[in-house]
Amino acid sequence: MKILIINGPNLNMLGKREPEIYGHETLKDIENKCAKEAKAYKNVQLSFSQSNNEGEIVTMIQNAINTYEGIILNAGAYTHTSVAILDAIKAVGIPTIEVHLSNIFQREPFRHHSYVSLGAKGIISGFGSDSYLMAIKYFAHETAN
Repeated sequence: MKILIINGPNLNMLGKREPEIYGHETLKDIENKCAKEAKAYKNVQLSFSQSNNEGEIVTMIQNAINTYEGIILNAGAYTHTSVAILDAIKAVGIPTIEVHLSNIFQREPFRHHSYVSLGAKGIISGFGSDSYLMAIKYFAHETAN
């Protein structure tokens, strides 16, 4: 199974940005951790991307057609604002797992609403970088059955 991991705005600043909320791992650390996890499954191949631009994220999702069987998406702040990303998820029909490092439901009220979750198969929130690993595990087991 080929999985595309998309990270949205400000996730390139992990390790520096509000470490009390997001931890000290960098995005590269998380990518390395995910790659290591994927090696445990013979059927999983990962690709990584990150953008601070909504339109680029929409294009990444659209371009996943006929290449990827799953998407793991941390849309960052666009989670709470982007109908365009929701529409792209619905348009491509690729199973998408929404992930967040922090528990968005324990944070500011505006973060409690997710447009992305309206198109996602599921949401994993609040487990730090392990949120990504849980999503990889889901896809690996889903395709193994």
